Amino acid sequence: MSGILGAGAQEYAGFDDVFHACAFCHDFIVADGILVAVKFIHSALIKVIFVMSDKPQKTFYFHDYETFGKNPALDRPAQFAGVRTDEDFNIIEEPLVIYCRPSDDYLPEPEAVMITGITPQIALERGVIEAEFTAQIHQAFSVPGTCIVGYNNIRFDDEVSRNILYRNFYDPYAYSWQNGNSRWDLLDVMRACYALRPEGINWPENDDGFPSFRLEHLTKANGIEHENAHDAMADVYATIAMAKLVKQAQPRLFSFLLEHRSKHKLNILIDIPAMGPLVHVSGMFGAARGNTAWVAPLAWHPENKNAVIMCDLAGDMTTLLDLNPDEMRERLYSRRDTLQSGQSPLPIKLVHINKCPVLAPAKTLLPENAERLGIDRQRCLENLQLLRQNPQVREKVVTLFAEAEPFTPSDDVDARLYDGFFSDADRAAMRIILETRPENLPALDLTFNDSRIEPLLFRFRARNYPATLTDAEQKRWMAHRQTKLTDERFQNYALELESLYNLHEGNVEKMALLKALFEYGKKLVG
Repeated sequence: MSGILGAGAQEYAGFDDVFHACAFCHDFIVADGILVAVKFIHSALIKVIFVMSDKPQKTFYFHDYETFGKNPALDRPAQFAGVRTDEDFNIIEEPLVIYCRPSDDYLPEPEAVMITGITPQIALERGVIEAEFTAQIHQAFSVPGTCIVGYNNIRFDDEVSRNILYRNFYDPYAYSWQNGNSRWDLLDVMRACYALRPEGINWPENDDGFPSFRLEHLTKANGIEHENAHDAMADVYATIAMAKLVKQAQPRLFSFLLEHRSKHKLNILIDIPAMGPLVHVSGMFGAARGNTAWVAPLAWHPENKNAVIMCDLAGDMTTLLDLNPDEMRERLYSRRDTLQSGQSPLPIKLVHINKCPVLAPAKTLLPENAERLGIDRQRCLENLQLLRQNPQVREKVVTLFAEAEPFTPSDDVDARLYDGFFSDADRAAMRIILETRPENLPALDLTFNDSRIEPLLFRFRARNYPATLTDAEQKRWMAHRQTKLTDERFQNYALELESLYNLHEGNVEKMALLKALFEYGKKLVG
């Protein structure tokens, strides 16, 4: 009883009071896992004493963005679609479909518009300002017990989410871990299913003869309706259908991957002292071997507690044994096509356990699947033995990563999400910004420790609430726009549009999109 009746009964001082109060109730109602004690007097409802379970209802929130470009920080969202399902993927809420109005300091990327068909004019007509766009998404994501799911969302959509939250003064990370929340990516689930348990699903091939994991190819191959690919809501429904298919075809693998989306569960699999081998599925390994490798954990990253340094056991171990850390670093950051003849790439990969990587015990890769993927298990085992006989490799790779990866900081505040976490004081100030009515924003007298917040606040007001700008601020915004929309920039933009127009001559739809972009750009710069 005490596990059910808890802090939710706010009318009474403690458990005994709640218990005695319930003794006088005429009825108990249980709905959606919530025990409600209802007291009736003369058939009139006087008081409801409710006590909820400690655990929120677990749901999935499937979502997708269409954007005006490939860069999650510097390009802008065009459309968002999302819908909540229960644990069996039954839709339990009305879908959310919203467009975002582009700000007047930004030109959309033509290639992106030709893929989505969403022009800036459409987004302006149907959309809301980015502040409102972000607020609606944040509200949907922040429901307790939500697992936020997409298709390639870890690498793209989640970055779009983080950047709009950052620009609009929300915590860019909390939605995905607080209150029992989490995130998951169906793209790597599909890759893992193909590599480890392919039965029960049709796997289409691309023009190179490798498996294609494009959502529209998978849905077509498996008889799943997917009209209007690259419409956000259509992609959401297609992702839900693929999740159902994997759960039905390979329920054990599905459950394992779902459970091991958590970094705490993944941590249990990682045995660094023994270099315990694991199977790892990642697009970084390439389609030629089914995006799959046997790997051995060598050490935790010296600076990032969520990153483990893994060795690809199919690689050339001499690079780890013979090169010093400086030579290894040069090799690590060299593109494969720039390596000299006879040089092997460094068989080292960082695996970030907070990014839902696919890791499983090595035995999960069955011999017949290893053969199908071209993975030489015997060579991997020999390389593992070689590593265990040379533990000095650990020190070398830790030294390798102790020096930060070459990084050029941006002078554009929009691109500085990852410059560091905000202090508690700054987060408190940002909450005040969110709680303040737009017309009162100019009167806020706040002090910020982080140099990013003042320019973020200025841009937030200029993009969302331009009427709140003073004359001096309007001039400042005009100067900012002129640096973004120079004559040279627009001339190059127009040349790109012309080139694409000639390339797609005869394609009425694409030509209309390019014309719309030219008109929009001319008006913006005008």
